Amino acid sequence: MAIEHPYLMFLGDAPDQLAAKVAAGVAHWRPDWCKGQFRLEGCKADLKLPNMTIEEAAQAGIKTVVVGVANRGGVIGKTWIEQLVKALDLGMDVAAGLHNKVADVPEIAEAAKRNGRQLFDVRHPTRSFDVAAGSKRPGKRLLAVGTDCSVGKMYTALAMEKEMKAQGLKASFRATGQTGIFIAGDGVSVDAVVADFISGCVEWLCPANEEDHWDVVEGQGSLFHASFAGVSLGLLHGSQPDALILCHEPTRPHMRGLPDFTLPGLADCMEVNLTMARMVNPEARFVGICVNTSGQEAGEAKDYLAGLEQEFGLPAVDPVRDGVSRIVQKLG
Repeated sequence: MAIEHPYLMFLGDAPDQLAAKVAAGVAHWRPDWCKGQFRLEGCKADLKLPNMTIEEAAQAGIKTVVVGVANRGGVIGKTWIEQLVKALDLGMDVAAGLHNKVADVPEIAEAAKRNGRQLFDVRHPTRSFDVAAGSKRPGKRLLAVGTDCSVGKMYTALAMEKEMKAQGLKASFRATGQTGIFIAGDGVSVDAVVADFISGCVEWLCPANEEDHWDVVEGQGSLFHASFAGVSLGLLHGSQPDALILCHEPTRPHMRGLPDFTLPGLADCMEVNLTMARMVNPEARFVGICVNTSGQEAGEAKDYLAGLEQEFGLPAVDPVRDGVSRIVQKLG
């Protein structure tokens, strides 16, 4: 899929800011693509973008209305349908990353058909994939892995791509989740791919390339997470990473959604990820550690990162507070 921009970020009747986290992520990383926001009455989320009606968005040249909000259960809100149909009637496409497909809503599907517009349900792949071959291919690949879910793997990958380009490297962000797809304009939501084909889909996503080109692959889940380790392993084998970055959030009392599981030690996490990565690339190595230190005071965070650097001999940074330039320098 290739989603056209500029975007209108559809916030609907989001009850709070967290419900619009997809839209917030896109607006943060692609501010030049996000020209406005649409909010229904009672919406509590705000991206600080210009408020637009659907009609105003069409007049402003918006190409795609992006449903950047998730309600409980990830369904298409009944109050949304009229506005999304209007967007299609006015010549815009509609994209969403919900579990329920916009294409399965009869009124929306009919409007898209009669107007010749596209519907993008980015959580649901639109093509089939081969099983992985595991054969070595040219080009270089970097993968963000984590001690847990939601520890900053997407943010780290995007920060790395931006800094790599700033330092003159050839780099492309490869999206593997719905928010990343909206940011990149393309990609595959790997958590919706049939298990046997996850590695093959990642091989397709980051294929053979120029020897000095880096694919920066968005990570998912964690090898230590009982719910989502399968997709993490598929990403490791399919991406054949040359470089790994460990992502971590140090203040959590347990794995996200799993109160019976504590987070693994960083050394154990690195060892297991390297073992799995080296099955397909014996030269795989860690080049840095990215830590979400938002739960720590600045001084505490600085001491914590310094301790990690001393222990592991790698740059340890908070990509928000510190940037990732020192990690990029390790790629040379």
